[in-house]
Amino acid sequence: MRFGHVTIDDCREKFKSYLVKHNLRMTGQRMAIFEAVFKETSHFTAEELLDKAREIDRTVSRATVYRSLPILVEGNLVREVDIGSSTMYYMPNTEEDPHKAQVICNDCQKIFEISAPFLQWYGNSVSGKLGLTPISQRLQVTASCEELKANGVCKKGNEVPEQ
Repeated sequence: MRFGHVTIDDCREKFKSYLVKHNLRMTGQRMAIFEAVFKETSHFTAEELLDKAREIDRTVSRATVYRSLPILVEGNLVREVDIGSSTMYYMPNTEEDPHKAQVICNDCQKIFEISAPFLQWYGNSVSGKLGLTPISQRLQVTASCEELKANGVCKKGNEVPEQ
């Protein structure tokens, strides 16, 4: 299976290397969590991941999911998305292009990600003016669904956005 320019096998090897480098064990539960993450094509919560991981290995614990997510984020295998609610969302990081903008539908809370190559230029430009080097950046837009306003129905919540 191929995602952008990164295969799931590449990600699996990166995960294993990250665990070894940080003296963490490769366990069946962690691998079930990894597999569940990379079966996802849209954003998910930790609780949703727990359910998916338990479909692979019923012994996966909530604690292991919550301990594994920061490892996956630090290893750059998963992107953490904060939409300003009390719940964090996650997305497998399957593309080599890290410059993404998130558009959050205020009506259905669906998160759409689109390529935003200008982010690198912008981050370097504004940081450079202050003599700083950017470490991370994000662009989020919260929007309302015009289709919902017009027709009372929003079909976008089930669509995969074009990039």
